Amino acid sequence: MGHSTTPTVNTVLGPVPAAELGVVAIHEALLSVVPGAEHAWDVTIDRAEVFETLAAKLTEFRTHGGGTLVDRTGMFHGRDLPLYEALSRTTGVHLVASTGQGPEELLGGYFLTPQTNPPTPWPAEKFAELFALEAAEGMVVPRVERRGPAGLIATTATRTGMTATDESLFRGAARAALATGVPVSVRYGADALHDLDVLLDEHLPADRIAVAGLDRAGADLGAAALEVARRGAYAVLDHIGTEGGAGGGGAAGGEAGGGDGHPTDAERADLVAEAFAAGLGHRLLLSVGATGVAKGHPGNDLPYAHLLTGFVPLLHERGLDEAQVRRLLVDNPRELLTVRAA
Repeated sequence: MGHSTTPTVNTVLGPVPAAELGVVAIHEALLSVVPGAEHAWDVTIDRAEVFETLAAKLTEFRTHGGGTLVDRTGMFHGRDLPLYEALSRTTGVHLVASTGQGPEELLGGYFLTPQTNPPTPWPAEKFAELFALEAAEGMVVPRVERRGPAGLIATTATRTGMTATDESLFRGAARAALATGVPVSVRYGADALHDLDVLLDEHLPADRIAVAGLDRAGADLGAAALEVARRGAYAVLDHIGTEGGAGGGGAAGGEAGGGDGHPTDAERADLVAEAFAAGLGHRLLLSVGATGVAKGHPGNDLPYAHLLTGFVPLLHERGLDEAQVRRLLVDNPRELLTVRAA
């Protein structure tokens, strides 16, 4: 990258100038397959049908002003790079795919098998190497080749609290981010600030970290999000449109859903306004957390465009101006996703 000073973001079609991303949906899922479902007798994955469904949803997103969609499902959750390349070319939406995996319960057996004597969890360094290769040299199409480089390193902690293996995943993700200049996105387990501290302990700059799930069921809406932002990381409200009950949740990024009491979008909009009033609007990110096509789990069937059609009007009602909305949807995600010189 030394030959060019133009800031770029890794997309499935290769690096693109960061200035070209437009409105970004930062935490979505394209094809989300619970590991193993692709082998289940009662699950069919018709790639032509999947393509048509996703193309329609991405086209709707673009029609309403969307420019870039980030698939944060990571490795082994249905990520299909040739499919995503074709979708991006067809719809004109930039697609950013992610490396990473987690939480522990959704790891494949190989990544849970202790390869030491005495047995110990996979060390952070092995996860770091795995993720860094995907961000630097391209994401693996199993047993075939590497395609475009990952634009994000995504991992998730166990909801009841970070396990030893989860900690290896988080530390490995942080080290891979430092090595490649690609940012990290995490879904926290039981304690957002504890999990953020694990990443900061690896000397990863706070502004290379997004902490997601801060508006999920059971989250203390407001306090944790504002504190994450105060510490310099990006606080992600990534359940926009999911109100009341447990909602879809799904396997996007390995989240298992559950709990009751998602906030309303009105409450989320109040929090965004509060963040701007506190001078923290530059550290917020927004997403629907929609699942384009879900296999083996219920998914979240909201349209990607809901962020623009349903939520942005609520922000305007609370007095946010166009520059502030642009800060949330264009500037903040662009700054996070821009690859830094490692």
